[in-house]
Amino acid sequence: MFRPLRERADAAALAFSFDGQALSGRAGDSVTAALLANGIVTCRQTPVSGAPRAPYCLMGVCFECLVVIDGVGNRQGCLVPLAEGMRIETQHGRRNLQETPG
Repeated sequence: MFRPLRERADAAALAFSFDGQALSGRAGDSVTAALLANGIVTCRQTPVSGAPRAPYCLMGVCFECLVVIDGVGNRQGCLVPLAEGMRIETQHGRRNLQETPG
C-alpha cells in the first residue's frame, strides 16, 4: 500500500475532488501521490478492453497514471502538481479530441 515516507506538518492541505468525491491532499504532492494517499489505486481504463490501470513508474515514463484534470484528458497525474479545487476524474479509454474543456 502506498503511504508517504514522512508526514509533512508544514504542508498546506488542499481540497480537490476525484470522480465527484471530495478529498484532501498536501501542497507539493503530485495528483497521483494525492490519489494514492487517499486510497485511490486505479485512475484510468484502457481504450480496448476497459481494464482498470494503476500508476506504475511515478516519473512520467509509463503513462499509466493518465487522468482527466479540470476537463482536460490525457494528463499524466504523476507530473502535475496538486492544486486547490482541482476536479480530477478517471480517464475512460482514450481522450476524445473533439471535446472542449469547460
